[in-house]
Amino acid sequence: VPAVVTGKPLNIGGSEGRQEATGRGVIICMDEALRRRGQDDPSKIRLVIQGFGNVGSWAAKHAYDLGYKVIAISDITGGYYNEKGLNIDDVMAHTAKNRHGLLEGYTEADPISNEELLALECDVLAPCATENQITEHNAHNIKASMIVEGANGPTTPEADDILNEKGVLIIPDILANAGGVTVSYFEWVQGLQSFFWDVEEVNRQLRRVLIKAFDEVVNTAEQYHVDMRTAAQITAIKRVGDATRTRGIYP
Repeated sequence: VPAVVTGKPLNIGGSEGRQEATGRGVIICMDEALRRRGQDDPSKIRLVIQGFGNVGSWAAKHAYDLGYKVIAISDITGGYYNEKGLNIDDVMAHTAKNRHGLLEGYTEADPISNEELLALECDVLAPCATENQITEHNAHNIKASMIVEGANGPTTPEADDILNEKGVLIIPDILANAGGVTVSYFEWVQGLQSFFWDVEEVNRQLRRVLIKAFDEVVNTAEQYHVDMRTAAQITAIKRVGDATRTRGIYP
């Protein structure tokens, strides 16, 4: 019964594109937000990514393939910075050869601390590591004009207030890192149908779903004059409320 569980290997009914889906979704949301701002030349955008695990590495890879300049990355061994932009293919080759899959020993970048990485001059900061990385203690130091949350809860409520006052656009985790669970949904759909898509179809459908969700959140933010995180919550709660009014609570 292949639809019972998702995240399966391909040979027992898994979905193409699942491994990289969360990181890809982060960049889809970032790309759409930049396009709406009129910043449609990727080569002019400096991107900093905190974390180089499954989410951060695939986000970096997709951004690099689109032509964005990834100037810094990090993992538990520290940050790695190159103002001219990192070759992410080389970085991923390095981590693949490293016994623990870490960035440690990468020589084509300058070592920096985590705090220095978060405070770098850049256009977009993507925290893709762990929660509570941007707090009231370091939010004032952030120079990015956009934050795209690849991790769950990387920004504290106190930091949210500071960043919103500074005019920083925060694309919240509930939207920005939804790519993985979206492709898990696709895997369920494919399992029910016993008809499996190629990776191009998975990526096309992922982009369609995320852009639609992005549009809904932006429209809600504009309607209620709130930030993107609040708008995402309003949008989600409204869906539940509308369905309850139509169908009733039970069954």
